[in-house]
Amino acid sequence: MPKSQVRKKKVYTPPTDIRPAANANSKKPSPVWLPVSAVTLIVLGIAWLVVYYLSEQQYPVEAWKYWNLAVGFGAMVASLAILARWR
Repeated sequence: MPKSQVRKKKVYTPPTDIRPAANANSKKPSPVWLPVSAVTLIVLGIAWLVVYYLSEQQYPVEAWKYWNLAVGFGAMVASLAILARWR
């Protein structure tokens, strides 16, 4: 069986002088309040929805009717937005 050909071209390596430099701000760890507030929003959103369904839609706020669902899911979506900034 014939031997496969050896690669004649070198593997491309980008030049080092045009690479974007990472600034020190992007490497800082997240503040402590960020994951704490995200978990709090998730727990509050789930609790809001559980109370809404178990109370047969009378609590937390009866006048809001189905907007209670928006409040519960909105809290969980807000926590996802906060977690997107977590490092």
